[in-house]
Amino acid sequence: MKKVKILTAFLAASMLVMMGCSNSATKDETTEQKTVDEKVKVKIAQVHSRSIDQLYEYTATVEANAVNNIAPTIPGRIDKILVEVGDNVKAGQLLAQMDDASLDQAKAQLDNLELTFNRIDELYKVGGVAKSDWDAQKTALDVARRSYNNLAENTQLLSPISGIVTARHYDAGDLYAGNPILQIQQIVPVKLIINVSEAQYTIVKKGMKASIKLADVYGDEEFIGTVNLIYPTIDSRTHTFPVEIIIPNNNGRVRPGMYARVVMTFGVQDHVVVPDQAIIKQTGSGDRYVYVYKDGKVSYNKVELGRRIDNSYELISGINDGDYVVITGQSRLNNGKEVEVIE
Repeated sequence: MKKVKILTAFLAASMLVMMGCSNSATKDETTEQKTVDEKVKVKIAQVHSRSIDQLYEYTATVEANAVNNIAPTIPGRIDKILVEVGDNVKAGQLLAQMDDASLDQAKAQLDNLELTFNRIDELYKVGGVAKSDWDAQKTALDVARRSYNNLAENTQLLSPISGIVTARHYDAGDLYAGNPILQIQQIVPVKLIINVSEAQYTIVKKGMKASIKLADVYGDEEFIGTVNLIYPTIDSRTHTFPVEIIIPNNNGRVRPGMYARVVMTFGVQDHVVVPDQAIIKQTGSGDRYVYVYKDGKVSYNKVELGRRIDNSYELISGINDGDYVVITGQSRLNNGKEVEVIE
């Protein structure tokens, strides 16, 4: 009887062990299944390089090609102002007449000195006066002539350029007191100043063409400008350099102060193009990333964006031709994560 009890106890213990092993196996299988189920499902797309026009966009404000402030160099009363704001003027055109009382007095003095000098000059030629007297009279005449010419220039104010009157600060009868009487701006042509990255310093050349749009005024109408001047120094803070672009503006439609968008082409380069769904912006910074898929895992690659092309982006760096990039499911990913690719 005792042997029977021992055998029964042994059998019961064996069954408990077997049940424990069975539960452990089941638990391992469940954990393994759960691990498989935890793989993030993603969609991927293969990306390739292609030739991309290197277009760069800049913003600028239209400026007059030249600006002249019209004013005398000496105080005086304004007799007449012959033009108004908005008038077109030609180079050499009379714009304003200052009081000429001083000019008349200077003219009379100059005429008198010329008569005196002519008499002394005749005497000097026959030995009637000393060389020192002739020199003194000649100097006095030259000083009077320069004074008269200076007064003449400051009495009749002429336009040094062809352009348009953009400001008037006085009326006839006012006493000139320092501010310019008029301002003339040359608007045929006009110019733009854009700040170009130092990476393009060796690429920008005088004579290059630029596409310009004045969207606020003329919508999508395109104006063509030409690089006229490349500044020789680079700003150490912004790492850019100014480039001057000239628009012929023969019809005068482009006016100073207009807001412009300028597009320049710096050749063609082969770069990878990726769908915009693949681009991830890192929170708290301006960095962009893309998840690259390989051998069941993803890597978190920092990329440098170029142009936006329809629903894709040109990448300057970060991705290779032929790579597979993740286009859905990125929110649950991290670097090195195993994923399951779905169609």
